Amino acid sequence: MEGCCDLEVDVNGEEVFMVHKKILMSFSSLFSKLFGNLKGTARNLKVVFNEFPGGAKGFELMARFCYDNGRTMITPSNMFLLNCAAHFLEMDGNGSSRHSLIDQTEKSLKGINFWTWSELLEALKQCQNLLPATKSSVMLQCILDCLIERIALPSIASPYTCSSDSSSFQFSCDTSIDSLKSSSSQLTWWFEDLLFLNVDLIDKLIKTMVSLKVNHATIYKFLFYYHKSRCIGAATAEKRKITEVVISLLSLLDRSSLSCKGLFEIYRVALGLRISKFYKNNLESLMGSQLDQATIDYLLAPSPHKRAYFYDVNLVLRLVQAFLLEGGSLSFTSRLKKVTKLLDSYLVEVAPDSHLKPSKFTALVLLLPDYARASYDRVYRAMDLFLEVHAGLCEEEKRSVCCALNHEKLSEEVLKDLSRNSKFPSQTVQMALITQQSMIKCSLPDTHHLLTFCDSLFCSNTKENLGKEDSETKKLRADLQGMHWKMMGLEKVCGTMQTEMANIMRSRLSILGNARSVPKLCS
Repeated sequence: MEGCCDLEVDVNGEEVFMVHKKILMSFSSLFSKLFGNLKGTARNLKVVFNEFPGGAKGFELMARFCYDNGRTMITPSNMFLLNCAAHFLEMDGNGSSRHSLIDQTEKSLKGINFWTWSELLEALKQCQNLLPATKSSVMLQCILDCLIERIALPSIASPYTCSSDSSSFQFSCDTSIDSLKSSSSQLTWWFEDLLFLNVDLIDKLIKTMVSLKVNHATIYKFLFYYHKSRCIGAATAEKRKITEVVISLLSLLDRSSLSCKGLFEIYRVALGLRISKFYKNNLESLMGSQLDQATIDYLLAPSPHKRAYFYDVNLVLRLVQAFLLEGGSLSFTSRLKKVTKLLDSYLVEVAPDSHLKPSKFTALVLLLPDYARASYDRVYRAMDLFLEVHAGLCEEEKRSVCCALNHEKLSEEVLKDLSRNSKFPSQTVQMALITQQSMIKCSLPDTHHLLTFCDSLFCSNTKENLGKEDSETKKLRADLQGMHWKMMGLEKVCGTMQTEMANIMRSRLSILGNARSVPKLCS
């Protein structure tokens, strides 16, 4: 290149090239603009490029194209480098498509369906090295479309095995690594091959996958694998960027394709990285949508730094609220039952925490609508533990804790225990006794009208018929009389219960009256 050279080109401070300006001007509109108006034989001309795509290597490939009269070998490994250099130098051939490096590189994409998988990856690596110059490139989009088509093709396990002619496109077999990939999973064989992509290309790749309707569950698995693999050994700033981009991409997927376990794992990583509140809220929304898949271990996250309570109750409050926003689907009722069971187990776990405030505990109980619980037995157990640990609560605070307890959905055994539980406020105990009495009355059949009916029936018969009363009638009459006496006996029991309730209330009032000089213990 040094013969008859009259132009010095400094490329990004990497290397200086001595070239003939007329040769470059015949292919580059940019050089024509720079030197086309120069008269005479100006010497010692110099051009400095600070952001030339591909650096010295890119400029050398472009110069060889010019010196070879517009001919060069274009391959998947240099196509994007030549294309970026051509756009930078405006190498449109000055009106001649035959001499246009831009046209030649773009036309070479016509054979992309015959590229091997390795050639596609090599081209992607080159695109990545040239970012942001190729970020919005039509050529980049073309290679991504082809790559995704290979990934989504159902007739093959991986492109490392030969495809049949029945496929929508043909491509060569990469026999050099055939033995390594022949046993790969049909859905995930490509995961490891794309780990080299940075977050900018991953963002573009996944968005293209979503637009082409690639299976969302597969996309989720790849994003989880990518996040886990790329965060190993990465600096904090890089981990944060990877995590935020992955969260943003997960938000594009159908919620049913997500895994609760994977989302919680990403969340644990995100907490240590202090990601922005926007991405944290997005991730919590995704976690909440899959809360029916969670186990109690997922929810027992430690409290934030410098907080006295043991577990992050505020997180659970947010997750359940996010889950409730998902309501409306046909399966929501069955999913709600699972979340209710999970939350009741969580209540029992956090209740013994002496630092948990009554307001937070009550908020957890009231979080779900009443219809979601078929039984309040576990809620009662949680309240019992909470009141035992928080023995210093005043009567008003105890009532606020117990206000959400639905006595009608308590079992007979729990009601019996509650009616004798001194840790609960008197109003709650009184309601338990009233509910017990009501349940007993409702469970008894009304037999009095049956006995009256039978008596009138028997009295209407003649004296002769009275002596001929068959055995079945006698048995029915005896059963009805027995049920009647049983009802009368239980009514006496109810009366006794009312008496006991009154005695308990008088006892409690007596204690409270004698203790007026002692200040109430309020937390």
